[in-house]
Amino acid sequence: MAASSAFHARRRRGSFHDDGIQGEVPSGDLEVVQTARPIQVVLASEDHLFELDEEALEAILLRPELRDRQVVVVSVAGAFRKGKSFLLDFMLRYMYRQHGDGVQGWLGSDNEPLSGFTWRGGSERETTGIQMWSEVFLVDQPNGTKLAVLLMDTQGTFDSQSTLRDSATVFALSTMISSVQVYNLSQNIQEDDLQHLQLFTEYGRLAMEEIYLKPFQSLMFLVRDWSFPYEFQYGLHGGMKLLEKRLKVSENQHEELQSVRKHIHSCFSHIGCFLLPHPGLEVATNPYFDGRIADIDRKFKKHLLEVVPLLLEPKNLVVKEINGTHITCRALVEYFKAYMKIYQGEELPHPKSMLQATAEANNLAAVAASKDGYSNAMEQVCGGDKPFLAPADLARHHQVLRQKAVDQFRSIKKMGGEEFSKRFLEQLKRELEEMFCNFVKHNDGKNIFHTARTPATLFVVMLIFYVLSGITGFIGLEPAASVCNLVVGLALLALCAWAYVRYSGSLREVGVGIDCMAEIIWNQILSPLSAKLAGHVALEAALLPPATNPHQAKKTN
Repeated sequence: MAASSAFHARRRRGSFHDDGIQGEVPSGDLEVVQTARPIQVVLASEDHLFELDEEALEAILLRPELRDRQVVVVSVAGAFRKGKSFLLDFMLRYMYRQHGDGVQGWLGSDNEPLSGFTWRGGSERETTGIQMWSEVFLVDQPNGTKLAVLLMDTQGTFDSQSTLRDSATVFALSTMISSVQVYNLSQNIQEDDLQHLQLFTEYGRLAMEEIYLKPFQSLMFLVRDWSFPYEFQYGLHGGMKLLEKRLKVSENQHEELQSVRKHIHSCFSHIGCFLLPHPGLEVATNPYFDGRIADIDRKFKKHLLEVVPLLLEPKNLVVKEINGTHITCRALVEYFKAYMKIYQGEELPHPKSMLQATAEANNLAAVAASKDGYSNAMEQVCGGDKPFLAPADLARHHQVLRQKAVDQFRSIKKMGGEEFSKRFLEQLKRELEEMFCNFVKHNDGKNIFHTARTPATLFVVMLIFYVLSGITGFIGLEPAASVCNLVVGLALLALCAWAYVRYSGSLREVGVGIDCMAEIIWNQILSPLSAKLAGHVALEAALLPPATNPHQAKKTN
């Protein structure tokens, strides 16, 4: 019983391996239902994973008469229960009948039911994953070539059973595969529609290895049930005016709104919009509606006769391109497989509710990975078990490894685009310099002369004041001698405290204070004083007459 249910469920999905005719397709278009049917090439599982049916995909596209022909892929995507499959069935009717009954009569008789991709009324989703029509249409071009035209239906976004990753994956895949993506919307183009489009296209762009041109081709906003023809008239002309208003970037807009619009413009080579009226109450409320033209509103039929040829008329067909190269059916199969492998793994980040948050987390992860690589490499150069390295050599290693870290950051796939990633690149550079300063301090700590600076300074202070104490005591300046003895005692006490801190590791603040005091004495007093004494001695040697030098005198004689 379970096996029988699974078999019938697979038939309803349009499995390629079911050789029978799909039971849910009404008997209207005999040329459609005899052989062709929707084939599910991307399967959706209950655990929110997607699987490519490679055998079904290859059976559709690798037929001898198709495999080397350039392909046109028209896909319809958008929210669930908004009539995507319903629209695709009119596209099928056009493709089958434009050369049969004539273009003007492709809608057929008023009482002919609509067949093709499965659809129904109601509030629950019908299509899952991605479906393709099993028959690829060959369309003659003016230059004598034939194009392979493929129609594709997608799972609706934001239904109660799909996660945001599910919606993003299906929408991104269909946009990457298609040459024309029809973005099916209800009633208007709203800001959340644009934000979802930004998220989904960014998710698709991220999966594409190298992008030299705009990553996607044509996007058609198809606004269904448009209720404001007095503002923007039905059809392409009114749709383009509405689109221009919705995608306009102005200086007084918030930065987030500008970013959404700039992103959409940067992703697609061509963007259009078409406004369709409501199909009528009979379509919306009758549970037994089967697609008969007689039940559809006259205005809807009128503009249906415009929008379908706009997408599928031979002169309007858009060949699938990737990086400027026309794609054949054979190549499309390979691209489909490659993209599916990316979405099946964990290579891409899970989309969040806001693209900004996702892009920020993605870039921060790239910063952390680059810093980690730099830190590990520097540990190999001057880590705790490595000997002291000359400061110049350490700086040279830092420059090389810093550049490697920057290159690693740039090579990692990141969301948000290049402009968004610039501030994270600057953050990485700042943090690398901070890490280098810590490595310098760590390396200096291994220098025996640097370590001995504090005790050497204290010893010199003790020696100087001990000598001064003896001199002042000898000439009778007892108060001055007492002060010198006090300084000697304090220096000796500081030296003992420093040695204790170094040995025990406790009272580190005291040790740091002694080091700072010794550094000040060395830099401000002893080092300048020794430099002056050395300069004075050199000057006196230079001013001595040649005769006073015995070697010079002997040579002269």
